[in-house]
Amino acid sequence: MAYRKLGRNSSNRKALFRSILSSFIKHERIETTVTKAKEVSSHVAKLITLAKQGDLHARRQVLAVLVDEEATRKLFDEIAPKYAERQGGFTRIYRVGPRRGDAAEMAIIELV
Repeated sequence: MAYRKLGRNSSNRKALFRSILSSFIKHERIETTVTKAKEVSSHVAKLITLAKQGDLHARRQVLAVLVDEEATRKLFDEIAPKYAERQGGFTRIYRVGPRRGDAAEMAIIELV
């Protein structure tokens, strides 16, 4: 299988990743479960690669995924120029131990 289902149907999963990606781009660092962090990492790499192109078509493609205009603006104006020379490996994942409520393994994902 090419992706993780995370116990959700496709529309819930799509909404979840839109939300996580938007907040990740706004704050450049979030705390989530390890599996979500690993999945978000690949999505972020694709978005940054699109943003590095910098044209209108790429902006519309990113906006179709994120929906949040503020996050899209930050991605194109601040984040993409920082990684202009970098080919990949835009994120770093730290494991931070189990969550108190359900002992799910937590991680912090941040931009390098």
